[in-house]
Amino acid sequence: MKKLIVSTAALALTAGFAMADGHGKTVRLGTEGAYAPWNFVNDAGEIDGFERELGDELCKRAELKCEWVKNEWDTIIPNLVSGNYDAIIAGMSITDERDEVIDFTQAYTPPDPSAYAAMSADVDPSSAVVAAQATTIQAAFVAEQGWTLVEFATPEETVAAVKNGEADAVLADKSFLDTMVGADGLMLLERMEQIGGGVGMGIRESDGELRAMFDKAIQSMKDDGTLNTMIAKWEVSSQW
Repeated sequence: MKKLIVSTAALALTAGFAMADGHGKTVRLGTEGAYAPWNFVNDAGEIDGFERELGDELCKRAELKCEWVKNEWDTIIPNLVSGNYDAIIAGMSITDERDEVIDFTQAYTPPDPSAYAAMSADVDPSSAVVAAQATTIQAAFVAEQGWTLVEFATPEETVAAVKNGEADAVLADKSFLDTMVGADGLMLLERMEQIGGGVGMGIRESDGELRAMFDKAIQSMKDDGTLNTMIAKWEVSSQW
């Protein structure tokens, strides 16, 4: 699904997890908390959404204790590498560029289609001003096409840019835009893009044992059907 973080080769891979088993160990999960239905902050001020439910279940299966950390998207990989949390679970697409800096678990959702939203159905993205969240796979896609791109720090700002006329369309995960269309005349365009390689958990390269535990837990949810049930509940992606 979304989000291309620029490689930060200068960051050292520090704060290794170094665990032999998961029995009662505490794991800090970093997420953005601003990308419904994947992750968001609810009215009680708590992290909620598909990835909150998924992360809690994965920790339960791996016999780990979860603590949730909210982090801005543009620093989410650097702060994993520097040890502010132990894993990223934030709608992050698996890409070669990110894999140069961190490791990934196996994907827990297939690639989510990227869609365009605009205030008019006749907008042509190739000749329009297209908004996207900075350092995402959508921003990279627009730039690669040679189209006019405007980037914003948060997904909400990309939608606001279309509504206030700063941009003609926004490109983002369809599951996110589905929660936004219908308000103030915002509508989905027919055109969609298939970019990204599925969504996985980001893990420090030094934490192979932690990655293996989460891989095993993800596979167990695929095998018993609970992952597909959760995907359908939150409508974040196609099923496995």
